[in-house]
Amino acid sequence: MTQKFPTVGRRSFLAGLAASTALPLIAMPGKLWAQEPRAGGTLRTPAWPAPSVLNSAISTAGPETFLGPKMFDGLLAYDFGMVAKPQLATDWQMSDDGLRITFNLREGVTWHDGEPFTAHDVAFTFMEVLKVHHGRGRTTFGDLLAVETPDDLTAIFVLETPNPAMMRALDSRESPILPAHIYEGTDILDNPANTAPIGTGPFKLAEYEIGSYVVLVKNPDYWEEGYPLLDRMVIQYVPDSATRAAMLESGQADAVFLNMIPAQDIVRLDEQPDFTMDTRGFEGMPSAQQMDFNLDNPILANVMVRHAIAHAIDPEWITQNVWYGLGTAGKTPLHVDQVEYYTTEGVPEYPYDLDRANELLDEAGYPRGDNGTRFELMLDPSPWGTESITASAYVREQLRQVGIDVTVRTQDFGVFVTTVWTDRAHDLVLYTVNLGVDPTIGTQRFYWSESYRPGSAFTNGAHYMNPEVDALLEAAQVETDPQARRDQYAEFQRIVMRDLPVMPITNIHGANIASTRVHDHTVDALGVLGGFTRLWIEE
Repeated sequence: MTQKFPTVGRRSFLAGLAASTALPLIAMPGKLWAQEPRAGGTLRTPAWPAPSVLNSAISTAGPETFLGPKMFDGLLAYDFGMVAKPQLATDWQMSDDGLRITFNLREGVTWHDGEPFTAHDVAFTFMEVLKVHHGRGRTTFGDLLAVETPDDLTAIFVLETPNPAMMRALDSRESPILPAHIYEGTDILDNPANTAPIGTGPFKLAEYEIGSYVVLVKNPDYWEEGYPLLDRMVIQYVPDSATRAAMLESGQADAVFLNMIPAQDIVRLDEQPDFTMDTRGFEGMPSAQQMDFNLDNPILANVMVRHAIAHAIDPEWITQNVWYGLGTAGKTPLHVDQVEYYTTEGVPEYPYDLDRANELLDEAGYPRGDNGTRFELMLDPSPWGTESITASAYVREQLRQVGIDVTVRTQDFGVFVTTVWTDRAHDLVLYTVNLGVDPTIGTQRFYWSESYRPGSAFTNGAHYMNPEVDALLEAAQVETDPQARRDQYAEFQRIVMRDLPVMPITNIHGANIASTRVHDHTVDALGVLGGFTRLWIEE
């Protein structure tokens, strides 16, 4: 049976989102009142999927990225506009040649087990963990030669080449500092602390029921006096998105973050007086929905087939009818919010055109058979949220119209990751990704040939190899001249959209929806991927 997709007119809503980051508050009139923050209380939030570990230094998956900053700190944090501010580092200085960065560290910080935090923890984390095991860290910190520690409160980064992106990747979400005394001399990936974290962050782990819930409690010894304000946080893992929405609406939950309920429910609840949507706090993690082609499949290795598939799919339709206007149609491998480097000038386009798709498939040597089918493909949508699964149903119907028989295979999170990035037993994968505050940090991993490492999730799943693209990415990674770097990324976008190893679908506008009782979950550029130190709840 063909699934019908409702048409939703949310264009005026989309237009309003474009300027949302400039507003001090996103709220309906009468929804917010000036009140004094209060200490205490419990935040209840449902999410999905459940984390596989509780260490965001070794996993860049969404669940770990959300939890990590509550238990770990970074060297820096970032105000709106990605302006660096102190966290574990109180100040920092860069040498004139950009090859040495000296961080002066905060005195008196202790780990959750009472041991002192020192520069050795910083050196160990970056050199032994982030450079080796972090999905984006291998790129971001690839030029980091050493971290010198002349004393316990000084860490000096020594770089092989200047790294303009690195200073935007030193927060608790992207680069959490781990305790060397817990991890040193152990198998990093198999250390028991990966599910029983010891951090310096504002909250400590109290309970962890694998696949079910996580309970965090206030760290009474946190270095920032008077914070956090919350006593307790309960994250319950609920696989059904409609149930998550119902929990919020019925008062069983206080907030749902990171688009964790269907877009239409976010829009609907925001129209009610008891809930408020906030679209701030996503500049550090511009997210997108994209579809990777497995180029190891000889059919998909034919660029004419990839172009044909692109012509058969309408990203604008998906953006309006699956994401309910919470985004813009994707046109390049970069996110439209990566404004410094994003361009469509000279970038190939693939307008929705079924006739052109059929022509290209014929030219590629795949005529229709007696049953009207040219060939079969397997499509794996990501299991978190509903949008990728819903969009996959649309893609399946569209491709069948041009003679491609698509089977949509839904799997749980662990099997999905293994299927795509370890076993490589996939054809098409449709999923949401973090494109990073800088292309080096996020986007590069999907297109750089060095990022193709079976077993390393959320990297070059297409197995795309282009020396010209590699050279551009590697040059931009160390380029300090702003215009030269813009030119490099412009050419990168033109080549990648010509080769089309990945089809951009939607540049997602992130959204959080919360009870009006919940305040200050988003106070800087990291938003809900920060530590929640200022979050408070009315009685």
